[in-house]
Amino acid sequence: MTDHPITPITPVTGTLHHIEIWVPDLDRAVSDWQWLLEDLGYTLHQSWDHGRSWRLGPTYLVFEQSPALTGGRHDRCAPGLNHLAFHVDTPDRVDRLTAKALEHGWTLLFPDRHPHAGGAHQHAAYLASADGFEVELVVS
Repeated sequence: MTDHPITPITPVTGTLHHIEIWVPDLDRAVSDWQWLLEDLGYTLHQSWDHGRSWRLGPTYLVFEQSPALTGGRHDRCAPGLNHLAFHVDTPDRVDRLTAKALEHGWTLLFPDRHPHAGGAHQHAAYLASADGFEVELVVS
């Protein structure tokens, strides 16, 4: 067997390099996010005392408990980040991830309209973490 070097992917100009999310409790953030990101194909990229990051392709997500943090909970309704939306391949997988999220302490948003809170044409879950971060899992 011949080893073939991995050809690096040159990112498309304008695509996201990374997103950094400051969290009030790193251990809780790891518990909230690690299972989800890994289920979606992300792998652990970096780990340090106050942070972790997970990578998928050329993009990575950073979760950091910064000493400069000024609040204890994210408010998705305040100016700034409202939510992160992730492509999911099938409605069944959205449903499985939703059930798993609830087991991990996430809250289902808009439960009266789930899984069509985004409209009848869309199968999605809108979930909030213990720290108030919203994730949308959507079949594209």
